[in-house]
Amino acid sequence: MSQTLAIIKPDATGAGHAGQIVAHLESSGFAVRALRMTTLTLAQARSFYEVHRERPFYSSLVAFMTSGPCIPIVLEAENAVARLRETIGATDPAQAVEGTVRRLYAESIERNAIHGSDSDDNARREIAFFFPGSEVLG
Repeated sequence: MSQTLAIIKPDATGAGHAGQIVAHLESSGFAVRALRMTTLTLAQARSFYEVHRERPFYSSLVAFMTSGPCIPIVLEAENAVARLRETIGATDPAQAVEGTVRRLYAESIERNAIHGSDSDDNARREIAFFFPGSEVLG
């Protein structure tokens, strides 16, 4: 078993889809090991997305992620990172496979409902960003 991080983004929480997304993740075989609702500060969003600092979308991503509450979630499953990426679908919901989280709940490539770690190393870093070790079950 391994763990990964998902973040239900402000567009999905604002639209009332958080519960449906958590249920979708659980029905896809993930166990929730930690979960909280928070509103990221500007400093937190800049730090979390620092890897994208030089990209043209960085400023709009930071603004979006601080625009409302989000829900970081630690998920556990076999091969969790790859399975979550498959479960959430392509970044652009128009290209996402039917039945994936983004196809079902995302508004656009920028407002795409959910974040998922893209590697085991990033999953560990991202989990630690939101949850001290004692807060993660399992």
